[in-house]
Amino acid sequence: MSTETIAAIATPLGRGGIGVVRISGHDLTKLAEPLLGQLPSPRIAQHRLFRAQDGSILDDGLALFFPAPYSFTGEDVLELQGHGGVVVLDMVLKRCLELGARLARPGEFSERAFLNNKLDLVQAEAIADLIDSSSEQAARSALRSLQGSFSQAVDKLLSALIELRVYVEAALDFPDEDLDFLADSAVTTRLAMIKQQLAAIFHKAQQGSLLREGMHLVIVGRPNAGKSSLLNALAGQETAIVTEIAGTTRDVLRERINLEGMPLHIVDTAGLRESTDPVEKLGIERAWREIEKADLVLLLVDDTQVEAEADQEAHQAILSKLPTQIPVLTVHNKVDLTGKAAGKQGQHIYISAKHDLGLEVLKAELKACMGFQGEREDSFIARRRHLHALHTTQAAVERAEEQLLVFNAGELMAEELRLAQDALGQITGKFTSDDLLGEIFSSFCIGK
Repeated sequence: MSTETIAAIATPLGRGGIGVVRISGHDLTKLAEPLLGQLPSPRIAQHRLFRAQDGSILDDGLALFFPAPYSFTGEDVLELQGHGGVVVLDMVLKRCLELGARLARPGEFSERAFLNNKLDLVQAEAIADLIDSSSEQAARSALRSLQGSFSQAVDKLLSALIELRVYVEAALDFPDEDLDFLADSAVTTRLAMIKQQLAAIFHKAQQGSLLREGMHLVIVGRPNAGKSSLLNALAGQETAIVTEIAGTTRDVLRERINLEGMPLHIVDTAGLRESTDPVEKLGIERAWREIEKADLVLLLVDDTQVEAEADQEAHQAILSKLPTQIPVLTVHNKVDLTGKAAGKQGQHIYISAKHDLGLEVLKAELKACMGFQGEREDSFIARRRHLHALHTTQAAVERAEEQLLVFNAGELMAEELRLAQDALGQITGKFTSDDLLGEIFSSFCIGK
């Protein structure tokens, strides 16, 4: 456990009415006395003058002291609330460093809260997610995670796994006690309940991950299919230049919108065709690189050309080159010219990007493709690492069930349950490597 005192500016840099310098460590009296005159009374905001080494006044504000262990980090915490100018805050922070503190690393305050058992890892991550929320739904879900909803669900499942593992290993260690768990239907029932709980948590985590990270949608198609018009229509603004000239888009264009609670990262790409133009060729190469990173590819078809044999061959060529693991949604554009009804017909969507026809149907289909169901009262925010840990846990539990039902191998079943427990424990930090902790907290802002 670190004994160093750390300090950082906890408010965004820039001009503002108030700026906060946060300090955390053990026994802050030596730092507070020369800076403030004396340490403030616990949990009472008190007016103080912040003084330089020569006694001159750096700023005039409030000081708040939270003694350990009743603080955010579990250590002594001192917060100095002064004026929100960049220079003023920097002077106060430098004074803290002169008095023995060191500049905090990104996320170090939250990391210390985790190490001092004030928060688990999910709750610590939820702080950053709450700050970075891009919608009201995401903010509310992050707050539920911060309050422990996700952690409680994981801990309940972890307890069930541990209980089953203890029973199995006891039967293996004490064979003379006649604990024939291989013939015990209660073990099968417990496994089934664990799988059911896992599936429910995984579904909620998927929704939470969509709320946090959204969907990466790449629009592809032939030149002049209306990709840029569709980007503008979805974004609600003229992000891309639209002309009748084929090949107008030469580079990748990006737009982030909120699709009724789900962040949508839209990428408009150059028209896919054979080209000798070196600039257009570079744009097409970038389009294919974006496609590789997509959650969903939207293949836009010019409905006025859909009957043309050359156009059909070109679209088949595009489809054959698309990665097989990435889902594709085919959308027909320009129904205002063909006279077809806007909406969903079979597996295809018919729209007019220029006249906003069928866009609500398209938006609903985009959410359906990702399995997004909007906000629920029991939803929580989640990250990709949580989904990976849950998927690893599911795989281990299924292997444990196979060892029990197919091979009657108790030792191997117990090992799979151990692997499941370890994977699940990584979510809240019960079984987490130092490397993973460093990766997680380094993504936080300084002062948090």
